[in-house]
Amino acid sequence: MKRVINFMGVRYVAFAITVLLTLASLGSLAVKGLNFGLDFTGGTLIELSYEQPVSLDQVRGQLARSGFNSAVVQSFGATTDVLVRMPGDDPLLGERIAEALRGDETAGRITVKRVEFVGPAVGEELRDQGGLGMLLALGGILVYVAFRFQWKFALGAVLSLFHDVVLVLGVFSLFQISFDLTVLAAVLAVIGYSLNDTIVIFDRIRENFRVLRKAELIENINISTTQTLLRTLATSVSTLLAVGALMAFGGENLWGFSLALLVGVGAGTYSSVYVAGMLLTWLNLTRDDLIPPVVEEVDERP
Repeated sequence: MKRVINFMGVRYVAFAITVLLTLASLGSLAVKGLNFGLDFTGGTLIELSYEQPVSLDQVRGQLARSGFNSAVVQSFGATTDVLVRMPGDDPLLGERIAEALRGDETAGRITVKRVEFVGPAVGEELRDQGGLGMLLALGGILVYVAFRFQWKFALGAVLSLFHDVVLVLGVFSLFQISFDLTVLAAVLAVIGYSLNDTIVIFDRIRENFRVLRKAELIENINISTTQTLLRTLATSVSTLLAVGALMAFGGENLWGFSLALLVGVGAGTYSSVYVAGMLLTWLNLTRDDLIPPVVEEVDERP
């Protein structure tokens, strides 16, 4: 057999790091909370049409110089259409934004196509439904893994996923980065990504219980993790390369989405190797746990 990496040999150090990062994230969420974007807090949406193609960075710079520092600018369809989102419900906000942008002589003629207000009740509903969706996803995963493997595997998988989500939310809370619907989508994607890695390792652990009959649980985890390491690293590195390209070239609107994926993929790779496996050792998983119970046959003959 090839050299086996002793992953569980540093499980206590990994536990200390995990607890420290999780408590720091939960503490930041409790003290600072999340900086919810306009998707959740409500605000005014202004659609503008330019006479000629315009750079989004140019629009952001012009608005910032005019005092609209909280404006969110993104393209909308054609290169001449721009969507600006601002907090507040002033009906004249659209014209004020257009006037500020008309101060740039290179912008040409600017037309306000529509102005819509999204109330905080709608944003609150989106926030509640997004949180409920995340909880339902974790609950569904718990049921699936318990049915597919065993309840100890299910508990380990869900707690490691909880660790990943908390770390992502903690980073956004600590640095007060805007948390919008795209970031929520990234968090849900992280749950699926991390679960995939964890399931691969769990499946190998279950197989090795049948093959390595004399191996203890910690030895089994080390062997199984080593056997799947190349696959885990290949998946993680290729994903991180794609996310890095998205951060570099995706623009400001996708930066939060990319950051959530970057933190989540890193945390998911770590938790699949250490958190999930470490929890199995604490739950004292044994070979007997994987043996289905024997159903006694009842003789119904008179």
